Amino acid sequence: MDRAERPLRIGVMGPGECRPDTAALAERVGRRIAEAGAVLVTGGRGGVMEAASRGAARAGGIVVGILPGDEEHTANPFVTIPVVTGMGEARNAINVLTAHAVIAIEGGPGTLSEIALAAKTGTPLVGLRTWRAATDSARIDMHRADGADEAVARALALADPENRAC
Repeated sequence: MDRAERPLRIGVMGPGECRPDTAALAERVGRRIAEAGAVLVTGGRGGVMEAASRGAARAGGIVVGILPGDEEHTANPFVTIPVVTGMGEARNAINVLTAHAVIAIEGGPGTLSEIALAAKTGTPLVGLRTWRAATDSARIDMHRADGADEAVARALALADPENRAC
């Protein structure tokens, strides 16, 4: 199977704990990713990751959860395919490199590291209520979105192999 036959993989990165409004936003993002036929990639745990996973799973999508630890049971209940790494936060590189595009929703230092890794590796990046000052000062190419639908549409367009140089 060549790259063109595989479904797009969209990463959703965000904090392991979040407010209800952020969870609702992430859930809508996950649902829209699944409805588009793409695979959702997350860190597999709680907060934004779980909310996006819930949205994708409820829409019949596939959810890959790249876990920091070495125990599969730590994945949130909506993860279809848990990937056990035993790598701690270093698994953030796997999250970013597995995705064809990344949507960053809010977030703390872990999300910021994924934003930086996406910029460093050339993984297309969409920001939704996330790290404006840090990315602006570093001149990181982050496409901004105002809502879930716009974020997913931009990520899908950026991830599409027909729109990319490689």
